[in-house]
Amino acid sequence: MLKIAVGKHFRENNNEKHYRNAALGWYRYESRFALPVYGENGKLERYNVFHASMLVRHDENGKMYLYDVMDIKKETGNPLEL
Repeated sequence: MLKIAVGKHFRENNNEKHYRNAALGWYRYESRFALPVYGENGKLERYNVFHASMLVRHDENGKMYLYDVMDIKKETGNPLEL
């Protein structure tokens, strides 16, 4: 999900309780992923596609860590048919 994420938005850390964990701030990304849907016979029928926002913290050591996946919503357009 992170490799295909788009819409990188930076936000400074304003909360003291996260000062050690996110000393260099936060990044928010948008991404999509799909889960398979199987029929009663065990055959793959389609994929349900979802949209999600991911919160990534930028640690004081310079590394970035996935902190949370939120706002997961199913895309109700055309599901990926096989």
